[in-house]
Amino acid sequence: MKRVHNHIIQELESGRSQSLVLDSRQSRISAGARELVAFTYKNAISCIFPVFIFGMLAVSRMVDHSVIPRYDFLLIVCVLAQIVLFLTGIESKREVAVIFIFHGLGVLLELHKVNVGSWSYPEEAFTKFAGVPLYSGFMYSSVASYICRAWDNFDLKIVQWSHSALAIIVGGIIYVNFFTNAFMADLRWYIIPVLFIVFWRTKVRFNTNGIVRQMPMLLSFVLIGFFIWLAENIATFLGAWKYAYQHEGWEAVDVSKLTSWSLLVIVSVIIVGQLKRLGRSVG
Repeated sequence: MKRVHNHIIQELESGRSQSLVLDSRQSRISAGARELVAFTYKNAISCIFPVFIFGMLAVSRMVDHSVIPRYDFLLIVCVLAQIVLFLTGIESKREVAVIFIFHGLGVLLELHKVNVGSWSYPEEAFTKFAGVPLYSGFMYSSVASYICRAWDNFDLKIVQWSHSALAIIVGGIIYVNFFTNAFMADLRWYIIPVLFIVFWRTKVRFNTNGIVRQMPMLLSFVLIGFFIWLAENIATFLGAWKYAYQHEGWEAVDVSKLTSWSLLVIVSVIIVGQLKRLGRSVG
């Protein structure tokens, strides 16, 4: 499967030289179209695990819950998916390790949020602890999976990354604030200005089809957070979990969650970057 993916990438990239025989305007259009196709394809293949989870959320609504509880079914298929991704070479040992680290961090956060009433998992399950089904950690690890896959598929390079120790401290404060904001002031509005100071000069370079482009790292945090927020709307619609205001009927997830997801993305990038030996990729 990985060979097929690499072959498709090579085909997309080979189109650049062929477009040079066209006139200038046609060449620009052709090159732009090929770059868009390559960008879309690479993002799609990077989302393979998140898309699988959303597919299973939909499928699980049709499962006979008298045979196996829905949350247990989701845990089993998520574990099997990880095994398949590893055996096919799509994910490496290090990436699987990163994903399970995120699974653990996600379950810890879920235990806290569910028990302070932020949201709930109303269905019964055998693999449910303190109100939290164990499959829920995969919702977080799917974010890590996307980042790992995109890092490789787009050949990401981080330019002018902040000092590793400072980045780790900031990431730690963000994660701790997800817990402490239930019983003390939410520090996110103090953290955000700090992020502008720490990552203001940081850029992320990515390769679509042989063309290297870059964008501010802060913008990439917001963009990924936005798409996760859209995915969260789909997940709650499919009953993955429910916020307090969704128990009497589905409602769109509060827009304020955009900041939460963007902050989570920052934590994810910091962890993935450090575990992938970020120093080798820093410009």
